[in-house]
Amino acid sequence: MIREKNMKVINATLRKKTGLFTISYHNGVIDAIEPQAGLLILEGADVIDAKQQLLMSPLVDPHIHLDAVLTAGEPEWNMSGTLFEGIERWAQRKSSITFEDTKQRAKQTIDMLVAHGIQHVRTHVDITDPQLTGLQAMFEVKNEVKDVVNLQIVAFPQEGIESFKNGRELLEKALQMGADVVGGIPHFEYTRDKGVSSVHYLMDLAEKYNVLVDVHCDEIDDPNSRFLEVLADEALVRNMGERVTASHTTAMGSYDNAYCYKLFRLLKRSKINFISCPTESIHLQGRFDSYPKRRGLTRVAEIDRAGMNICFAQDSIRDPWYPVGNGNILRILDAGLHICHMLGYEDLQHCLDLISDNSAKTMCLGDQYGIEVGKPASFILFNAKNDYEVVANQAKAVLSVRHGNIIMQRQEDQVQLLSVNTPAQRDVATTRLAIGV
Repeated sequence: MIREKNMKVINATLRKKTGLFTISYHNGVIDAIEPQAGLLILEGADVIDAKQQLLMSPLVDPHIHLDAVLTAGEPEWNMSGTLFEGIERWAQRKSSITFEDTKQRAKQTIDMLVAHGIQHVRTHVDITDPQLTGLQAMFEVKNEVKDVVNLQIVAFPQEGIESFKNGRELLEKALQMGADVVGGIPHFEYTRDKGVSSVHYLMDLAEKYNVLVDVHCDEIDDPNSRFLEVLADEALVRNMGERVTASHTTAMGSYDNAYCYKLFRLLKRSKINFISCPTESIHLQGRFDSYPKRRGLTRVAEIDRAGMNICFAQDSIRDPWYPVGNGNILRILDAGLHICHMLGYEDLQHCLDLISDNSAKTMCLGDQYGIEVGKPASFILFNAKNDYEVVANQAKAVLSVRHGNIIMQRQEDQVQLLSVNTPAQRDVATTRLAIGV
């Protein structure tokens, strides 16, 4: 329930701005953002003291598979560590999923995400299941968690559209049932012709049902996997680019520079979005290399510096494709910046864009996202003052507010640091640290 009285946050630091600010909101909507002359001392149930910490828009995870989370090793482990064995292991587990099983795992994982300041999530749900059990469960999850997370559901044909029996019919049925986004996996189709056909078909459905598009595209090290150009061209011709996302595109890391130079011309004109899942890609790709061994990621830095929209996502948490993870997308950002050679000064000044603003643009959140007057009073606080400090200190979100309501608050503990040089120098220093989740 949204608070009806006026609320305010004082002594807040904002991204890319200097000084301290007061943010006021009423009925879950921001109605004022005012600079402060100095520190304020105010108390009361209607005041949150940010203590000079960073206040920013909630974090966003634009690509995860909530139907598959927490199934690693069930019934078998992915021993090769490849994408393709992961799909095989998931096919085994998928045969035994139930409505309640899917709901329980998804909601347990959503709790992990909320604990780390995430309020917007796009989940891919496998619809290559004649019963569509996972999809039906996720619709119910979406409704049950709406007060803490905005959940977009992708109808994702994990085993293909053209290469899976009744794949076309299942994909359209999922959209008729209410999926928000249509997906695809053209590089997994049996032939290139079927891959191209699958892209054309899913784009037709996107127009027919007026939904967004998010395609697992060229998630492979094969330099000849070039469905991205097909997707981008379709988006350009249909004038749908800002509603279209290409996820993974790891083959781009294997393209030669001459082809990539030509490709970027099309990509920029198409205006499509990109999602990279760096921890998962570094784990799954390069498996067929000896040495030199490829990183197996798309060209994140080059896409970003070319002015195109790209963001990071977690993809998996303890499932057949990726055996670890805890919902902390800052962990993904940290790894991605390292892997993609993006630890330079300029990258670090705006690196949080990769898990916030850029992701919100990918999900087409529009007026539902941002720290601006008239927008929802949805924000988080970090125990840091800027993007650099968040990454350098691996800061944690200490508060999460959604539509004016506090949905997560991290308690603090004391850690004693003991100097052991000599007994006389044995001083006790107390540092306040946020407890990890």
